[in-house]
Amino acid sequence: MDEKAIILFDGVCRFCNGSVNFVLRHDRKDHFRFAPLQSEAGQALLAQHGIDPSKTDSFVLIEGNRASLKSTAALHTARHLGFPVSLLWAFIIVPAFIRNAVYDWIARNRYRWFGKMDACMVPDERVRRKFL
Repeated sequence: MDEKAIILFDGVCRFCNGSVNFVLRHDRKDHFRFAPLQSEAGQALLAQHGIDPSKTDSFVLIEGNRASLKSTAALHTARHLGFPVSLLWAFIIVPAFIRNAVYDWIARNRYRWFGKMDACMVPDERVRRKFL
Protein backbone atom coordinates (compact mmCIF):
# COMPACT_ATOMS: atom_id res chain seq x y z
CA MET A 1 0.00 0.00 0.00
CA ASP A 2 1.35 3.41 -0.95
CA GLU A 3 1.89 5.92 1.81
CA LYS A 4 -0.95 8.42 1.82
CA ALA A 5 -0.40 12.16 1.72
CA ILE A 6 -2.07 14.05 4.56
CA ILE A 7 -3.84 17.36 4.18
CA LEU A 8 -4.13 19.44 7.35
CA PHE A 9 -6.80 22.11 7.03
CA ASP A 10 -8.62 24.73 9.09
CA GLY A 11 -11.60 22.71 10.29
CA VAL A 12 -13.82 25.71 11.02
CA CYS A 13 -13.23 27.55 7.72
CA ARG A 14 -16.03 27.09 5.18
CA PHE A 15 -13.65 27.70 2.26
CA CYS A 16 -11.18 25.13 3.61
CA ASN A 17 -13.95 22.58 4.13
CA GLY A 18 -15.11 23.23 0.58
CA SER A 19 -11.57 22.65 -0.62
CA VAL A 20 -11.42 19.33 1.25
CA ASN A 21 -14.72 18.30 -0.34
CA PHE A 22 -13.30 19.24 -3.76
CA VAL A 23 -10.24 17.05 -3.14
CA LEU A 24 -12.45 14.20 -1.93
CA ARG A 25 -14.46 14.34 -5.18
CA HIS A 26 -11.37 14.43 -7.41
CA ASP A 27 -9.04 12.06 -5.52
CA ARG A 28 -9.62 9.14 -7.90
CA LYS A 29 -6.47 7.29 -6.77
CA ASP A 30 -7.26 7.57 -3.04
CA HIS A 31 -3.99 9.45 -2.45
CA PHE A 32 -5.07 11.75 0.39
CA ARG A 33 -6.04 11.57 4.03
CA PHE A 34 -7.27 14.54 6.06
CA ALA A 35 -7.09 16.03 9.54
CA PRO A 36 -8.24 19.39 10.87
CA LEU A 37 -5.38 21.52 12.18
CA GLN A 38 -7.35 21.84 15.42
CA SER A 39 -7.48 18.06 16.00
CA GLU A 40 -5.06 16.03 18.12
CA ALA A 41 -3.77 14.32 14.98
CA GLY A 42 -3.29 17.69 13.25
CA GLN A 43 -1.44 19.19 16.21
CA ALA A 44 0.78 16.09 16.51
CA LEU A 45 1.68 16.19 12.81
CA LEU A 46 2.54 19.89 12.99
CA ALA A 47 4.82 19.22 15.96
CA GLN A 48 6.40 16.22 14.24
CA HIS A 49 7.33 18.42 11.28
CA GLY A 50 8.48 21.37 13.38
CA ILE A 51 5.68 23.67 12.24
CA ASP A 52 4.54 26.33 14.70
CA PRO A 53 0.73 26.05 14.96
CA SER A 54 0.47 29.77 15.72
CA LYS A 55 1.99 30.55 12.29
CA THR A 56 0.03 28.01 10.27
CA ASP A 57 -3.71 28.35 10.14
CA SER A 58 -4.96 27.17 6.79
CA PHE A 59 -3.32 24.39 4.73
CA VAL A 60 -0.44 21.96 5.15
CA LEU A 61 0.37 18.97 2.94
CA ILE A 62 2.49 16.17 4.35
CA GLU A 63 3.97 13.74 1.85
CA GLY A 64 6.31 11.21 3.42
CA ASN A 65 8.82 13.18 5.49
CA ARG A 66 8.17 16.51 3.72
CA ALA A 67 5.66 19.15 4.75
CA SER A 68 4.58 21.80 2.23
CA LEU A 69 2.79 25.01 3.15
CA LYS A 70 0.58 27.58 1.47
CA SER A 71 0.55 27.71 -2.34
CA THR A 72 3.19 24.99 -2.66
CA ALA A 73 0.94 22.61 -0.69
CA ALA A 74 -2.05 23.52 -2.85
CA LEU A 75 -0.14 22.96 -6.09
CA HIS A 76 1.30 19.63 -4.93
CA THR A 77 -2.25 18.59 -4.06
CA ALA A 78 -3.61 19.66 -7.46
CA ARG A 79 -0.89 17.64 -9.19
CA HIS A 80 -2.45 14.43 -7.83
CA LEU A 81 -6.08 15.21 -8.72
CA GLY A 82 -6.07 14.27 -12.38
CA PHE A 83 -6.88 16.23 -15.50
CA PRO A 84 -7.86 19.10 -15.74
CA VAL A 85 -7.12 20.08 -12.10
CA SER A 86 -3.56 18.76 -12.40
CA LEU A 87 -2.85 21.48 -14.96
CA LEU A 88 -2.62 23.92 -12.03
CA TRP A 89 0.76 22.30 -11.27
CA ALA A 90 2.19 24.52 -14.04
CA PHE A 91 1.95 27.47 -11.62
CA ILE A 92 4.83 25.96 -9.64
CA ILE A 93 7.12 27.91 -11.98
CA VAL A 94 5.80 31.18 -10.51
CA PRO A 95 8.13 32.23 -7.69
CA ALA A 96 6.82 31.18 -4.27
CA PHE A 97 6.88 34.74 -2.91
CA ILE A 98 4.37 35.77 -5.60
CA ARG A 99 2.18 32.66 -5.22
CA ASN A 100 2.20 32.99 -1.44
CA ALA A 101 1.28 36.68 -1.58
CA VAL A 102 -1.93 35.70 -3.40
CA TYR A 103 -2.43 32.74 -1.06
CA ASP A 104 -1.97 34.95 2.03
CA TRP A 105 -4.44 37.52 0.72
CA ILE A 106 -7.10 34.82 0.27
CA ALA A 107 -6.24 33.24 3.65
CA ARG A 108 -6.54 36.60 5.45
CA ASN A 109 -9.99 37.17 3.99
CA ARG A 110 -11.40 33.62 3.97
CA TYR A 111 -13.58 33.99 7.07
CA ARG A 112 -15.01 37.30 5.88
CA TRP A 113 -15.72 36.03 2.35
CA PHE A 114 -16.82 32.46 3.07
CA GLY A 115 -17.69 32.38 6.75
CA LYS A 116 -16.70 30.31 9.73
CA MET A 117 -18.33 27.21 11.16
CA ASP A 118 -18.92 26.66 14.86
CA ALA A 119 -17.18 23.28 14.75
CA CYS A 120 -15.11 21.09 12.47
CA MET A 121 -17.06 19.25 9.81
CA VAL A 122 -18.17 15.72 10.56
CA PRO A 123 -17.65 13.55 7.49
CA ASP A 124 -20.32 11.09 6.45
CA GLU A 125 -19.73 7.35 6.68
CA ARG A 126 -18.56 7.20 3.05
CA VAL A 127 -15.51 9.40 3.66
CA ARG A 128 -14.90 8.98 7.38
CA ARG A 129 -12.11 6.46 6.73
CA LYS A 130 -10.11 9.20 4.99
CA PHE A 131 -9.89 11.30 8.16
CA LEU A 132 -7.29 10.78 10.88
